[in-house]
Amino acid sequence: MAFTGKYEIESEKNYDEFMKRLALPSDAIDKARNLKIISEVKQDGQNFTWSQQYPGGHSITNTFTIGKECDIETIGGKKFKATVQMEGGKVVVNSPNYHHTAEIVDGKLVEVSGGSTSTRDFSPCARASGFSREARN
Repeated sequence: MAFTGKYEIESEKNYDEFMKRLALPSDAIDKARNLKIISEVKQDGQNFTWSQQYPGGHSITNTFTIGKECDIETIGGKKFKATVQMEGGKVVVNSPNYHHTAEIVDGKLVEVSGGSTSTRDFSPCARASGFSREARN
């Protein structure tokens, strides 16, 4: 399955619990709850560039090759080494303290993170501007 595309967050489950496990302060969790996040994925064979863009110009970009060790940065700014795998059409990141999968389901990017599971559904972007959004489901 090709992942290349730009996706806008549509819904999120278990947001608060997951963010607390990342040790983010309560005020940061509250601020970020209703922000529109854009994920942009560029795939060239086994090579990926995976970016998340946040309001105000903040972004996180991870570049990796399936099957090779790389540095990963989390939303909380923590960095760790992991080997990203492709399992059954899912991009899978496993480390002792982090588990993340991403897959395309019905044209949407679905990301599942953590031991305290947070699920994010992203729809393909019709446009990539504007960063305010109504409260999530």
